[in-house]
Amino acid sequence: MILTSLAAISLLIWIYLLLARGSFWRIKSNLISPAATAAPANIVAVIPARDEAENIGHAVESLLTQSLPIRVIVVDDASSDGTAEIARAAAARVNAMDRFQVLTGKPLQSGWTGKLWAVSQGLDRALEQNPDYVLLTDADILHGPNSLRDLVPIARSRDYGLTSLMVKLACDSFAEKALIPAFVFFFLQLYPPAWIHDPQSKTAGAAGGCMLVRPSALARIGGISAIRNEVIDDCALARAIKRSGDKIWMGLTSETLSIRPYRTFSEIGRMISRSAFNQLRHSTLLLIATIAGLLITYIVPPLALLSGNTKTVLLGAAAWLLMTILYLPIVRFYGRSWLWALTLPAVALFYIGATIHSAVRYWTGRGGAWKGRVQDLRGE
Repeated sequence: MILTSLAAISLLIWIYLLLARGSFWRIKSNLISPAATAAPANIVAVIPARDEAENIGHAVESLLTQSLPIRVIVVDDASSDGTAEIARAAAARVNAMDRFQVLTGKPLQSGWTGKLWAVSQGLDRALEQNPDYVLLTDADILHGPNSLRDLVPIARSRDYGLTSLMVKLACDSFAEKALIPAFVFFFLQLYPPAWIHDPQSKTAGAAGGCMLVRPSALARIGGISAIRNEVIDDCALARAIKRSGDKIWMGLTSETLSIRPYRTFSEIGRMISRSAFNQLRHSTLLLIATIAGLLITYIVPPLALLSGNTKTVLLGAAAWLLMTILYLPIVRFYGRSWLWALTLPAVALFYIGATIHSAVRYWTGRGGAWKGRVQDLRGE
């Protein structure tokens, strides 16, 4: 009886996700469309970079060769691998040194995360150039040649304060094929783009790899210092801008890519663990509720198939079928066979484990490590 009831609840959850969660699973409807023409815009891109020798050259070249010309500022955040030199060489290769500069980052100030401290320095320099927009992006993002040409008309269409794109993540290794589509699926489930676009909805989210921000929107929230200690900085910025009264927009793209590889399950697990418990506001009650919800939503359906009870089996099968149908669009978006859509229960178990790991690291004072820095420490 208990398993039957849980299977029924799971089915109801998937019906809700199908019909009433902003159609988050409809990937094609959230893809950015090509713009007919390139409207002029004064844009300055800011890239915080710490030990990004492997990626920074590709990121810089992709921005300086945009069909809509922009200027680029790289903030070298105490790199030890020649990041700054590689960035300059990339700008020189495309004959764009007149639109490029590297700032040497200042020592990290107390109360800031490393990334946002670097971003703040780049923003100070960018805003001196009186841009129409500032592009906040990462050192591992390979921008499609028409990325900004397509994004600016959206930003202008409703005078959005923040316009962002969920870039296509690397999905080459077996671990990436198994886990990365689900990462995007879960993100969209938490932050349905239709709800983000709706000024009447409190939902606010953004994707940090590509965020086009209007300077007046930044000024309205008191600048980037308003979120200086946030670990999940992209969504924090989106919340602050939306709460201030500005509109925000987020879509997906297949033309702009993250080139940072996560080759193993442990690498992806660490990536999730860095911020998962922070997402839950370090609440043990929220952690328990989240784990229970994930187990009912994703794990109960396959368990129900083993029950031997016809009603329970049918409920579990219906829930798993809906789960697979909703997951399939993102699986196909990443070029995977439809069979991968059946693996979502197992993938959810992995994410549950990574979330628990995140909480344990926080409770034991180890936080989340990135580029040699530990952030999100207990008591901070």
